[in-house]
Amino acid sequence: MPVWPEHVMWWHVYPLGFVGAPIRDGVDPDAEPESRLDRLEPWLDHVIELGLNGLLLGPVFASETHGYDTVDFFRIDPRLGDDAAFDRLLAAARERGIRILLDGVFNHVGRGHPAFQAFADGGDDPGLFRARRTDGRVDADVFEGHDALVALDHSAPAVADLVVDVMNHWLERGIDGWRLDAAYAVPPAFWAEVLPRVRERFPEAWFLGEVIHGEAADLVRESSMDSLTQYELWQGIWHGIADRNLFELSHAIERHDELLATFVPQTFVGNHDVTRIASAVGADRVPHALAVLFAVAGTPSVYAGDEFGWTGVKEERIGGDDAVRPEFPANPDDVDADADADERILRAHQALLALRRRKPWLWRAHTDVIEVANTAVALRTAVGDDAVVVALNIGDDPVSLPVADGRTLVAGEGSPADGRIDLGPRGWAVLEA
Repeated sequence: MPVWPEHVMWWHVYPLGFVGAPIRDGVDPDAEPESRLDRLEPWLDHVIELGLNGLLLGPVFASETHGYDTVDFFRIDPRLGDDAAFDRLLAAARERGIRILLDGVFNHVGRGHPAFQAFADGGDDPGLFRARRTDGRVDADVFEGHDALVALDHSAPAVADLVVDVMNHWLERGIDGWRLDAAYAVPPAFWAEVLPRVRERFPEAWFLGEVIHGEAADLVRESSMDSLTQYELWQGIWHGIADRNLFELSHAIERHDELLATFVPQTFVGNHDVTRIASAVGADRVPHALAVLFAVAGTPSVYAGDEFGWTGVKEERIGGDDAVRPEFPANPDDVDADADADERILRAHQALLALRRRKPWLWRAHTDVIEVANTAVALRTAVGDDAVVVALNIGDDPVSLPVADGRTLVAGEGSPADGRIDLGPRGWAVLEA
């Protein structure tokens, strides 16, 4: 695995939503390109000012609707622009030292993919899909019941060759790695064949698998992926806070630590597929979630807009993702950040990311739970004599918590005395030794 991911923290963007592109109506994968990707460039300085240095992009390839129904892996979606627009974004990111990760949707394609259309129209089987012709009709396996998403056949050599070619093409163009969408739905043996072939040409590439469930350590060993999305910790953070059951958070952290012997997970409290953290736990408890995210091990990401305290609830319906995938203003100065809660959330991001920058050892350090109750917890993450201590009160009554060797307040409120800190209702503090 390359070394650079130890020092990168990501700003996660869903490009089609960010630039205000049409998602369902009036989409033509063969339309003339519109250079909407250029709208991302004014935000790159915001990424740096937050303390981040990576841009994790959602789908950018030609597709039929939301980006996950790809029709051409080698072409930028015309709703976003063309190769020149992508090159401009890549160059602007490089000027600022920002790494780029692309979303590789290699489990399925859109029903409008030319190879599948040709097969469905009576052509020869291209050997790419889990599909068969019966009585003149093509019957295809689909992804999790979504009829528009035709499953690729990962036992077919042609699929492995296609994915290697796609990955190499964009790595050669200058990206730094891949987020592997729905990696849990692809046999580990497929990744174990494909990724080493790509690493032969690009040994510095990083591969992050989207995995929602399963035995993570076993999957990393079997697949050769570098990292996986840490949904168990995400759930422990927001459930623990929202349900006022920090024992669930404590358990998730203990499980999280066990993974570090095998790999360092990619951690988050928000992404393009889940309800925004401010809606999940309430704006006044967002800093509590951030304190955990940035003080425990992992490769963290910030979902664009969460730093402003934006809200949005994911719903299980057509268009149910729209609320968490909104259009962004032309530049950060146009964001309405008048609300006190929003400003506190932005400051919390900046303070905690600055702490993370000062202590790069947090990437793989273990966390001890010093004390836990339903509505209060104290955590200590340390290497040697260097330590970060988190004290959280999600309840409505004051509490006193132990802070071990935490002496200097980094973020939040309160002053440690005699190894303890007093927190008011919904109070929080992050300290360093």
